[in-house]
Amino acid sequence: MKVVKSLLLGTAAGLIAVGGAQAADLPVKAKAVEYVKICSLYGAGFYYIPGSDTCIKLGGYLRAEVALNAGGNYSAQYNGVFAANNRLTNYYSMRAREDLNIDTRTATEYGVVRTYFDAVFTWTTGNYVGTGSGTGATAYSATTAGTSNLNPTDGGISGGSLGVYYAFIQFAGFTLGKSVSQFDAPWINYPGNNFDQLVGGSGTTNGVPQISYTADFGQGVTATFSVQDQTQIFQTNIWNTAGMTTSGVLGGAYGSSDFGGTRSPDIVGAVRVDQAWGLFQASVAAHDNHTGYYGATEDTGHPEDKWGWAVQLALSIKNIPTGAGDVINVSGVYTEGASRYNFQELAATSYSMFGSSNAAYQSIGFAGVSDAVFGPGGQLELTKTYGFRGAYTHNWSPYWNTALYGAWAAVNYNGTAKGLICGSAAFATLTGTCNPDFNIGQVGVITRWTPVKNLTFSADFVYSHLDQKYSGVITTPALTSVAKPAATYELKDQDTYSLLLRAQRNW
Repeated sequence: MKVVKSLLLGTAAGLIAVGGAQAADLPVKAKAVEYVKICSLYGAGFYYIPGSDTCIKLGGYLRAEVALNAGGNYSAQYNGVFAANNRLTNYYSMRAREDLNIDTRTATEYGVVRTYFDAVFTWTTGNYVGTGSGTGATAYSATTAGTSNLNPTDGGISGGSLGVYYAFIQFAGFTLGKSVSQFDAPWINYPGNNFDQLVGGSGTTNGVPQISYTADFGQGVTATFSVQDQTQIFQTNIWNTAGMTTSGVLGGAYGSSDFGGTRSPDIVGAVRVDQAWGLFQASVAAHDNHTGYYGATEDTGHPEDKWGWAVQLALSIKNIPTGAGDVINVSGVYTEGASRYNFQELAATSYSMFGSSNAAYQSIGFAGVSDAVFGPGGQLELTKTYGFRGAYTHNWSPYWNTALYGAWAAVNYNGTAKGLICGSAAFATLTGTCNPDFNIGQVGVITRWTPVKNLTFSADFVYSHLDQKYSGVITTPALTSVAKPAATYELKDQDTYSLLLRAQRNW
């Protein structure tokens, strides 16, 4: 009996094992593969994100460049060691940059929901500045010329940096996040140039946090209302003249910068007309100037706030008779107490340029840009500026084009502000005329060669002239950061030039 029982159990186990093996050999239905599909709703390069109704596009560029007689941003030798014209000055700067942008769009019953993100990874040549130790020691700095002290775009001891240009959501006419200012002309800072410090208008290449609404009236007519953060980009200086020193003045600073905390964002409005012939845009902005205190503590009191303003007109003319694709872009701006809308975020707001002289140790041209100036117990004196910029681009062939471009801007201080500045002990050694007003002019030419699609080589040359209104000579203590000795310097207009050679591959 035991033998029969063992035989039956063994047979059953064998059948189960065979059945399991046969089941393992049966084909299993594979999970369906979700292929990436082209999304044709929003133009070339968009694809559906698998498993969703959202379309995505990846883009960007890689750039390699060398700037001669310029800073790491393609910026002229306007200040610091860059304009010292001595052994601390960089004769060249190199930069490599990768840009990555991500664009997503989803169709909804309320219209398209869009998100956009743009980040850059950059390595830039640094420079050496004097430490002021008295031994001639220098220290390496990776912060490049042309970056505002309020908005540095490069940094780090190795010269590498990560920056976020844009990060915003668009929905039902609203733009929420970090984007180009609605005040800017459509070409931002670049009507035809690569040069980063073109004056004569607003330009938020790095974006500005904002809440904006755009109404579309049809026939190419739109109107936009916006509130945007002023602290990141749209402040130059509010100078407390009680902090003026001779060395500071010769560096282009008429006192200590005395901003208070935020109270109001800038308020911007713009109307734009887009047509086959080109476009026209009119922009206005209101800017609150809010200071700290007259002295080191709150019991010293403070000036009351004053609102500044700016207005800008921009015009683009396309399809002009000189050639297919030729274009003229021009803009003009006027500001009062809102100087960043003329001296855009990458433009210099201090000038301290050294040159030769037959009347003194060397010559110097210096100037400074502010939103307002005040003295002990006084009110804010708003600074006025005006300027223009433009470019004409001609296409020689599908592979070659050249642009001529230029810009000019003027800064004017009122009588009270001039009295505060020129009456300071910082000018006690001045023999001659004291006038902080100035003009800056820039003219350049750029040629681009695109041998294959999305690969461009360019050469951009720019000349700048600082027309300062001082005359005579001034004696100053040693300026150790730029290795200039205590000496007498002639006050004189200055000139500089720069050349940028760039290779860029868009993708």
